[in-house]
Amino acid sequence: MPYSYLRDDRTNGVFFRTVANSTYDWESWHDPQGRLVWVNDSVLRMTGYTVEQCLAMADYPLPIVAESDRPRIKQMLAEAIAGRSHNDLEFQIDTREGQRRWMAVSWQPMYDDAGEHQGFRTSVRDITDRQGLKEQLRLYTEHLEQLVEERSARIAQLEKHRRQMEKLAALGEFAAGVAHEVNNPLAGIRNAFALFKSGLDESHEHYELLDLVDKEIERISSIIHQMYQLYRRSPMSATDMTVERTISDVACLLEPIARRYQVALAISPCGSHTWAKLPEGEIKQILFNLVRNAIQASSPNQVVKVVMESSESQIILQVSDEGTGISDEILPHIFEPFFSTKSHIKEGMGLGLSLTRNLVELLGGEISVKTDPGSGTIFTVSLPREFQPAAAP
Repeated sequence: MPYSYLRDDRTNGVFFRTVANSTYDWESWHDPQGRLVWVNDSVLRMTGYTVEQCLAMADYPLPIVAESDRPRIKQMLAEAIAGRSHNDLEFQIDTREGQRRWMAVSWQPMYDDAGEHQGFRTSVRDITDRQGLKEQLRLYTEHLEQLVEERSARIAQLEKHRRQMEKLAALGEFAAGVAHEVNNPLAGIRNAFALFKSGLDESHEHYELLDLVDKEIERISSIIHQMYQLYRRSPMSATDMTVERTISDVACLLEPIARRYQVALAISPCGSHTWAKLPEGEIKQILFNLVRNAIQASSPNQVVKVVMESSESQIILQVSDEGTGISDEILPHIFEPFFSTKSHIKEGMGLGLSLTRNLVELLGGEISVKTDPGSGTIFTVSLPREFQPAAAP
C-alpha cells in the first residue's frame, strides 16, 4: 500500500479501524477514565455478546468475567488507567451461552503525538485449549508422581520381602541340617523304644508312661518335619482335588485340639464340590497351620470359621477367630521364622506361619492378615485354581 495513503488523515482512522476489526483477538479501546470507546467484532465470536451490548455495559467487561476473577480484572483496569501495562493476565469468562472459558489479556497505554495520555487498549486471546493442556499436564504429572511413589513403596516392600526370604532361606537351610542330624538318632530311639515297649507287659505299673513317651517322640518327629518343610524348594505335584473335602479332612484332624480348647469349628460352604488342581498335601499343611493357630488364639466357647470362595481362576480361603487379635507391635513379625507369642514350647516353635507363607508363595498365591485387637483375626489365602509350576516365584 502506498505510503502517501497511510499519511492521509482523511483515511487514517478508517484504515486502522478496519485492521482492528479484522484482528482475530478480542480488542478494545478505553478512554483515560477506563470507559469503553470501541471493541472489535471478535468479542461476539469469543463471548457471545455483540459490540452494541458491550458498549451499553456501564462496567465493561466485568459482566462477562467470571465472578471469581472480577477482582483481578478490576485491578487490571485500575493499573491500565494509571498508565501501566502488563502481558498475559489469565482469567475466566462466562459466555452468553453459559460456557466457562479461559482468556489471557494484555494491555498498554496509548498516547498521541503530543504525548498526552489517550487511554489504553486491551487485547484478549482465548487460551481455553492451552489451559486444558496445562490441566492435563498437571494431572499427568500428579499421576506420574503417584506412580513413582507407589513404585518406590513397592520396591521397598519387595526389598524387605527379599531380605526376609534370604533370612528364611538361611534359617531353613540351617533347620534342614539340624533336622537331618536329629532325625538319624531319633529313628534309632524310635526303633529301640518300639522294641522296649513290645517287651513290656501292659500290667506294668509304668506302662501308661510309655504312651506319653511315644507321643513326645511323635511330637519331635513333627517338629523335624516342619523344619524340613521350611527349606523345601518346590511343592509336590498337583493333583485333582475337591477343596471342601480337603477342608473337612483338616477339620477332622484338628477336632481333638478344638475340643481341648472348647472351641467350635464352623466350615462354609459344606457339601459342595469345588474342583481344583493343586498339591493337596501343601493345601492341608496351609490350612492345618492357620486353623490350629486360630484355635490356640481363641477362648472357650468361641468359634473358628473356615470360609471358602472360588472363581473361575482362583480359590480363596479365609480362617478367622474371635480371639484378642494381634497388636501393632507384633503384626510385622508374625511371618518371621521362629517368632512366636505362645507361652509354652509345646504349642509351637514359631515355624507355622513362616512355612505357611512359603508354601502359599511357592504355589503362586498370596496370604494376607486383617486383625482387630480385641475382636479377632482373619487370614486370607488366595491361590490359583490350577497350579502352574512356571508361575511360582
